[in-house]
Amino acid sequence: MTSYALIGLGNMGGGMAAVLAAAGHRVQAFDLSAAALARAAEAGVSPCASAVDAVTGAEVVLTMLPAGAHVREVYEQAILPHAPPEALLIDCSTIDVDSARAIASQAQAAGFAVVDAPVSGGVAGAAAGTLTFMVGCAEADFPRAKAALSPMAKTVVRAGEAGAGQAAKICNNLLLGVSMIGVCEALTLAEGLGLDPERFFEIASTSSGQCWSLTAYSPWPGQVAAAPSNRNYEGGFATAMMLKDLRLAQGAAASVGASTPLAAQAQALYALFDRLGYGEKDFSGLLQMLRGRLEDLA
Repeated sequence: MTSYALIGLGNMGGGMAAVLAAAGHRVQAFDLSAAALARAAEAGVSPCASAVDAVTGAEVVLTMLPAGAHVREVYEQAILPHAPPEALLIDCSTIDVDSARAIASQAQAAGFAVVDAPVSGGVAGAAAGTLTFMVGCAEADFPRAKAALSPMAKTVVRAGEAGAGQAAKICNNLLLGVSMIGVCEALTLAEGLGLDPERFFEIASTSSGQCWSLTAYSPWPGQVAAAPSNRNYEGGFATAMMLKDLRLAQGAAASVGASTPLAAQAQALYALFDRLGYGEKDFSGLLQMLRGRLEDLA
């Protein structure tokens, strides 16, 4: 049994905490939401009154927070001053690369082993313990990090040194965001040309247009059983979160002079969908905006 602290019990962190508790580990958790703490307690997690209380005595400290500013604050005010010196610190949030490297530098200067390990797999993966963790850390710390993350994971892969996990995550989600728009546009055009969407799905799934956004997560209802499109685009990867990741990618691209014109256009489309009031819908719901069928999302 390992003693974990988990700070941040949102859709992802709550599922991760529950999986760890179900696997027999001790989990002390903190969140600003009383409702999130109550749900965690029902799953066998020990709720704490503060982040400081949560990290007390922890062997592994996990954070799953909205943005770099939140992670920096928690590290500076709670984790670095109060976590046991032998604790392994793992940030699973999706944040900017500069923040990840700054946090790692501070933690290493304080004598801690630190890891950035953003995830892929969504809410369903968090609840099922089948996440993919993209890890940035010193090579010597990776075996320990992999062991700590494995109860929640399908895959744990080291991307490189500090910040590399975040770099991998934002590049992956740039690709995902762009490819989903391509799938939505192709399905919209197929419909307009009188091609049955089911027939197009069958053809494209075995042709050169095949991609994960189509065959594993199709935005057209009824084509992939587990896809959010079958639940009115609820319970998947929120458009607001995709927009956040694309903004991170664009910021990173600007910082190194990389050209990402398709990502810029994708960001603009998801921003429009968000401004229209659909930020909490799964990002694949963009299909209905392209089809001119936003009323179907009501």
